[in-house]
Amino acid sequence: MQITHTPNVIGAHITDVDLARVTDAEFAGIESTFNERGVICIRQQNLSEQQLIAFARRFGSVAPHFLKHYTHPDHPEILYISNIQENGKDIGHSDAGSVWHTDMSYTDKPPRATLLYALEVPTENGKALGNTLFSCAAAAYDSLPDATKQRIANLRAIHQVAGRRAKTGTGQQDQALRREQPAVIHPVARTHPITRRKCLYVSKGECEGIEGMAQDEALALIDELADRTVEERFRYTHHWQPRDLLMWDNCTVQHLASFDYKWPQHRRLMHRVTVGGSATF
Repeated sequence: MQITHTPNVIGAHITDVDLARVTDAEFAGIESTFNERGVICIRQQNLSEQQLIAFARRFGSVAPHFLKHYTHPDHPEILYISNIQENGKDIGHSDAGSVWHTDMSYTDKPPRATLLYALEVPTENGKALGNTLFSCAAAAYDSLPDATKQRIANLRAIHQVAGRRAKTGTGQQDQALRREQPAVIHPVARTHPITRRKCLYVSKGECEGIEGMAQDEALALIDELADRTVEERFRYTHHWQPRDLLMWDNCTVQHLASFDYKWPQHRRLMHRVTVGGSATF
């Protein structure tokens, strides 16, 4: 097994390993790299649905998703991320990642990790489309002035999946389901459950306020911190290949999808699994 770090503050590529038959020693190396680098790509995998779920469970319990009509009919642990349509309807979540976010921050125990397995990658003129951008929320926190760290030390933000992102146009067809999800409270500066690093844990999509703070002041602070989190210096861009298994840490990083492909000219199909939810502090 070969592990290569990217030149960025996050990201690593792992090759020469078969996740369907991963040994304990190989898994220990994968998990250690994942904790350190925040986002990892394991290339050239050939995984069945059962094998993908089994590997995911080594990181924790599999978290369900409320968009059940986009889940695999035989394996509800898997959410389809896809622009493919059948009978005029999306078979999967077609606009996932349209805004910078961390997965399922609107739940009381957000997932430790997201795994995204690429079955079909859109291409044009031999070039892969649909890059995914990541940015390091831990490095962003470290970069803050001490006065700002002190200011946000005990603040808690209100997360709601049907919050401000509802105004961006993303996920409109599923907005009724989003409104059924209750708001939750998380620290503005979240402590990573394993590394203990402090990470900025706010986004412009889900976060609609801060406890005990006037709305205008709260949104201004959220936007300031969210913009800091996704500055270019903290980023890594993933260029997809078919059979990539990409994993990211939902405390350490935020991500954004690029939509430079369009149905029916291009097809994109991914299997997504989220695992290992834990309370925030």
